[in-house]
Amino acid sequence: MDLMWQTFLRMLDPSHLGMLFTGVVVGLCVGILPGLGGIVGMTILLPIIYGLDPDVAFALLIGMVAVIPTSDTFPSVMMGIPGSSASQATIMDGYPLAKKGEAARALGAAFTASLIGGLFGAAVLSLIIPVARPVVLVFGSPELFMLAVLGMSMVGVLSGDSALKGVLAAGFGILLGAVGDAPAVAEYRYTFGLDYLMDGIPLVVVGLGLFAFPEIIDLLIQGRSIAQVESLGRGWLDGVKDTLRHKFIVLRCAVIGVIVGFIPGLGGSVVDWIAYGHIIQTTKDRERFGKGDIRGVIAPESANNAKEGGALIPTFLFGIPGSGSMAVFLGGLLILGIQPGPAMVTEHVDLIYTAVWSLALANVFGAGLSILLSKPITRLTLIPFSYLAPFMILIITFASYQATRSWGDLIALLVLGVIGWLMKRYGWSRPATLIGYVLAGNLEMYLFISVQRYGFDWVTRPGVLILAAIIAVCIYLSVRFKPKKSPRKRGDAHGSEKT
Repeated sequence: MDLMWQTFLRMLDPSHLGMLFTGVVVGLCVGILPGLGGIVGMTILLPIIYGLDPDVAFALLIGMVAVIPTSDTFPSVMMGIPGSSASQATIMDGYPLAKKGEAARALGAAFTASLIGGLFGAAVLSLIIPVARPVVLVFGSPELFMLAVLGMSMVGVLSGDSALKGVLAAGFGILLGAVGDAPAVAEYRYTFGLDYLMDGIPLVVVGLGLFAFPEIIDLLIQGRSIAQVESLGRGWLDGVKDTLRHKFIVLRCAVIGVIVGFIPGLGGSVVDWIAYGHIIQTTKDRERFGKGDIRGVIAPESANNAKEGGALIPTFLFGIPGSGSMAVFLGGLLILGIQPGPAMVTEHVDLIYTAVWSLALANVFGAGLSILLSKPITRLTLIPFSYLAPFMILIITFASYQATRSWGDLIALLVLGVIGWLMKRYGWSRPATLIGYVLAGNLEMYLFISVQRYGFDWVTRPGVLILAAIIAVCIYLSVRFKPKKSPRKRGDAHGSEKT
């Protein structure tokens, strides 16, 4: 308790608050641009945190993590285009409400639900640390290897429309992560004689190439103004009242968000649809869903923000990212010299509690700014995307070039951008590739240490056998009860009811 109080006082330091607020503002700017989301936003921040004090840089990253699930509601409601993969389900009822002139009501409900869900996720994170600490400390390299395999298997099977495509995409990510010097032995791999590849492909370049350029290309191809609804209408207070009236929906979906966030590899790509489907399946008057039911906005938004608190648990305690944005966040921690894993509960527990307070405060900042800036943000959505694209390309190119300040960064960005666009076009999971890239080093290192220390007896350890059983059950259940394909296009989102 004393440590929590000390971290709370440290969080009130002006430099920490300033960087936290800066992260929230940057996240707000990224979130209102359709299709980008937290992965691109976090990746843009990575070059900035080099050389910063870890506490200050940490605040910047947490601010971004917290606000993206809130700000990506704007394009989902006003444009009918997902602000990120975690806001697809919000379109189902948010955009119909906007077309009825009730955009303000939808946004008010979404921001209130997001705030409550975010605070709930932060509370769960603070409560789980004392409970998880003794469990985490018994994990050795074999168990950590199996956890990495669990993350790979979950993201491979549960992302994308085909289990085989998901697994192959994750394998492609491991291949990208294997480029350069090996973590266990002194040798270089897949460099093709290029000096640029000897240190591997930078995380910044991989993240922006796979996620930013494909979205920009698709929106440029559409060649139109990205919003069709200009007026917010009235009903901000009605949206807040709706959320408070459906408080049990908010609570249930926040619990779902934390659980889904905790499972390595799931993250935002499915949490909104799970929450949306749960509300439809537990509601008697379900015929209004898909036509402008406010409950269809409240459910996914509360789950979206709550999942961040859940996703930070495996990221901090095991070094296993709970989602694509958490994979980039994990890379940011490594840049700051912080090694996520069991040592976090002994050496950096103060950072975990700092994350708790920062996550809660950033959700308050994000919800407040979203409400205050709603009108000017709505006007921005009327600008043709062809005018915004050059500015976005400039930022992305600059962020990539800062990775190693080599022309190789720009060439790799272009190549990975084309690959990312092809993957999106043909239904291959890009989050699976990113998480595979981030986990590649851990997979190889923990396997090498396990074999060197235990021989092949490590496969008979109780923890390894339990995790292997969990992996097998999860793969079986996810293949057998795979969710229906979510709508990708805006026209699909306005069609028949889907769960």
